[in-house]
Amino acid sequence: MPTYDTNHVKNIVLLGHAGCGKTTMAESMLFEAGVIKRRGSIAAKNTVSDYHELETERQSSVFASLLHIPWRNYKINIIDTPGYDDFAGEVLSALRVADTGVLILNATTTGVEIGTDIIWEYTNSFKTPTLFAVNKLDLENADFDKTLRDAKTHFGANVVAVQYPLQTGTGFNMIIDVLNMVMYQYEPDGGKPAKLPIPDGEKEKAALLHKELVETIASNDEGLMEKYFEQGELSEDDMKAGLHASMIRHDIFPLFCVSAEKNMGSGRIMGFIDNVCPAANEMPPQKTPSGGVLTCDEKGPACIFIFKTIIEPHIGELSLFKVYSGTLKAGSELINENTGVTEKLNQLLLLEGHNRIPATELVAGDIGATIKLRSTHVNNTLHEKGTNIKLEPIIFPKSNVTVAIATVNKGEEEKLSHALHTLREEDATVHFEVSTELKQILLHCQGELHLQIIQWKIANIHKLQVAFDKPKIAYRETIRSSAESTYRHKKQSGGAGQFGEVFMRIEPWYPGIPEPNGLHVRATEEIDLDWGGKLVFLNCIVGGAIDARFLPSILKGVMEKMQNGPLTGSYVRDVRVCIYDGKMHPVDSNDISFKIAGLHAFRKAFTQAAPQLLEPVYEVQVFCPDDQVGAVMGDLQTRMSIVEGMEADGHFQKIIAKVPLSQMYQYSSSLRSLTQGRARFNMQFVEYAPVPYEVQKKLTEAYSKRTVDVE
Repeated sequence: MPTYDTNHVKNIVLLGHAGCGKTTMAESMLFEAGVIKRRGSIAAKNTVSDYHELETERQSSVFASLLHIPWRNYKINIIDTPGYDDFAGEVLSALRVADTGVLILNATTTGVEIGTDIIWEYTNSFKTPTLFAVNKLDLENADFDKTLRDAKTHFGANVVAVQYPLQTGTGFNMIIDVLNMVMYQYEPDGGKPAKLPIPDGEKEKAALLHKELVETIASNDEGLMEKYFEQGELSEDDMKAGLHASMIRHDIFPLFCVSAEKNMGSGRIMGFIDNVCPAANEMPPQKTPSGGVLTCDEKGPACIFIFKTIIEPHIGELSLFKVYSGTLKAGSELINENTGVTEKLNQLLLLEGHNRIPATELVAGDIGATIKLRSTHVNNTLHEKGTNIKLEPIIFPKSNVTVAIATVNKGEEEKLSHALHTLREEDATVHFEVSTELKQILLHCQGELHLQIIQWKIANIHKLQVAFDKPKIAYRETIRSSAESTYRHKKQSGGAGQFGEVFMRIEPWYPGIPEPNGLHVRATEEIDLDWGGKLVFLNCIVGGAIDARFLPSILKGVMEKMQNGPLTGSYVRDVRVCIYDGKMHPVDSNDISFKIAGLHAFRKAFTQAAPQLLEPVYEVQVFCPDDQVGAVMGDLQTRMSIVEGMEADGHFQKIIAKVPLSQMYQYSSSLRSLTQGRARFNMQFVEYAPVPYEVQKKLTEAYSKRTVDVE
């Protein structure tokens, strides 16, 4: 491929709900540009972008795939993205480096799909210039007018038709373009269309849509508005200039017609991309967290941003990047601003699906890849020596699904750890933790489909058999009333023995709690517990019954028991402990004696202080269409939830509920099944709340039985 300057590099991302035709659209673009001689198909499992074994097996995109095409003296980089929200990380990474989004709408659906709405939120957050492509107009149940109405309803009045089909369904082969006021007629196999005059019967409709397009453009530009008032019209060049400026401001969203399957309309969209859509150096400068900016200039200091990592068995780590400044040459040495490590980029590569094409240099605005960087990860900024540049990172979504993961075969824990670290390196929306509290490895991800992909990769790439299980719940224990206890630890076995006696009062702690009744507080120690809540430890001893030097040991005993609560072995929180009396021996008393006495005194008092088990409660927000509200509310009520409200959120209803975490296992798949994939949710920890009496009794009895069995 020839070398292009920054002005002639365009970066687009194909977006849309699963099944809308993004991969087929990419195939048509490659064919139109002459990159491939024959178009592949999803059914035949031979498309360029869906090349991964997992994608051909599932017949849908799972990973963002980078392609590039030469087109009329331009280089267009294309990123094909998956459509399910489970793979949001792939979409966000692509949007971070794209300069135009092509959001594909399925003309055969009942309306704008939830995946499309989610993607629209992402494009709004990045302010990505966006155009719409209404696809599948060749299918029998296609409805262009309804799709256009839905797009305007969902995404605003500035979604404006540039084209409309003369007819839809099996006879679809003509598109009327109201920007340049011509009709395109396609042969049955697509390709380059014939340009024809608009039929007389369509001239009135075309003129109305042309006027709407002109007025939308003019209303977003004062200079063009004056020109429109003076002349009553705008030239095609004026309209293109107005669209160009308005798209950069994220103000206008032109809409096109296409049948990706029959290769009709993709060439016109590509022409619009090179004529109207912005290059990287026409977009606003990149911001840095420190408040600085970086202009996209091929003559500036070399600077790249890593937006994606691919790990391939025979190559290793492949780091995908966008050049945000300067000209990058093979062999360049750059400093990683995040780690301080100097990295040598021995090879520069262009990607075409699974093909890796060597390049000698890449200019500002271009996208490429390199291999075997030692200490570089997604969201890292690399720049030439003598500069200090750090670009804003991609903010990935929080996880919605948590499972416990373990190897089926013992002794493979280290291999599992390596596999999980590799998964995390490739996908920043995957998280894992080794929970010492729950004694489980917890895997956090975006949804049930995401989980299936993770399991496939572990089994097929890392050759490990793993089992997923319901994660244990991190309960907490506390008390509801005060209690006093005494414990004497005495041990004699020849020579110096052990002796320590502790008098203890425990009370529920809460902000603003008054001083303990009847006790004189000599010293207070307030501890913020690692697992949440507080322990307040009071020295209320008078008369020197216990030396102050033994109090830290008593506290240590209390803390040890708080990490293994009496009810279920869970952490204890929000307790005030008052040590008000005791006894010691001049010879036999020591630290271990008072630690043991403190532990047992606390345990004894805790069981007498109306102990209460607490469970984590999350605020769950479910976004669903109006006709699914009843089903979603009914399901939430079966999960012991408290529905706190409902409000409109765009074109969906947002149901807000507090739900115990114990009731949220596999909610992602349940919600998808319940709503046919038309709803989504997010959840966030809110508080610990008391569990119902029957639940506490059941959990306490089960813990007691396990403890007895172990003993």
